[in-house]
Amino acid sequence: MISRRTLLKGLALSGVASMSFGGYALAEPFRLGITRYRISPPGWTPGLSLRIAIITDLHICEPWLGIDRLRRIVARANSLSADMVLLLGDYVAGWRMGVFSRAVKHEDWAGVLAELKAPLGVHAVLGNHDWWEDPEVQERRSGPIKSREALEAAGIPVYENDAVRIEKEGLPFWLAGLGDQWAYWPKEDTRGLAHKSDGYVGVDDLAGTLAKIGDDAPVILMVHEPDIFPEVPARVSLTVAGHTHGGQVTIAGFAPIVPSRYGRRYVYGHIVEEERNLIVSAGLGCSTLPIRFGAPPEIVVIDAVSGHDFA
Repeated sequence: MISRRTLLKGLALSGVASMSFGGYALAEPFRLGITRYRISPPGWTPGLSLRIAIITDLHICEPWLGIDRLRRIVARANSLSADMVLLLGDYVAGWRMGVFSRAVKHEDWAGVLAELKAPLGVHAVLGNHDWWEDPEVQERRSGPIKSREALEAAGIPVYENDAVRIEKEGLPFWLAGLGDQWAYWPKEDTRGLAHKSDGYVGVDDLAGTLAKIGDDAPVILMVHEPDIFPEVPARVSLTVAGHTHGGQVTIAGFAPIVPSRYGRRYVYGHIVEEERNLIVSAGLGCSTLPIRFGAPPEIVVIDAVSGHDFA
């Protein structure tokens, strides 16, 4: 039989552990790590060396990730000597964080992101929260989207099922951006059709996006949700995604909640399937609750080189 003293001691230790967990989980969102990958994607052009910085899932709001912290993130990104910066969506906190935070004006955060500098530019796609923040957008099932307007007004191009050909030192590659796969809340559309198995209605058009690729130069595909990856053909050298927050809360590497129909399959990191490459960032902000545990905020840096230069 457990004595009263032993029981009280156990409860006390449990309380300390809970407070420690809670304190760390509230502190971890304010960290800023750099996670680096060096890869040789299939179909990569010999001699093409490309450094990519990934910023995603900022969920900008006060006091958790406000303007001052955003400026520090931008300054850190600018120090990484990236050839280009890719922004993968969810710039706003959206309606779910309203109890814990207050919104930041779109023009204010977009103005800070405009301070990002890279020789080959800063490029963006939208995330689900960028679509979800406006009930009128959800009702009419179409834009304009406030985040897109703010980014473009700040001089940052937003890709929605589009692609552009870029060159570095005379060596070309394609950068493509997919429309968001969870743009609209679950609801029958005007044709009475459900979108996929998750109930969300997307504005993504993978086939239409890749149809804009005009030659055999390697392709980098920007997406917000990684769930599209099983449909991405081998023609795409590298897919980059966010959305999952690396699970946001993980215990011993296990993420109990992942916003993906594939569960933990694409929760985080460098994933290779049938020689196709996907890198999923844990992002920088928080969703629903302002906590992180075991999935610290990060800027991802990818050095993509040919197999000949990989050593």
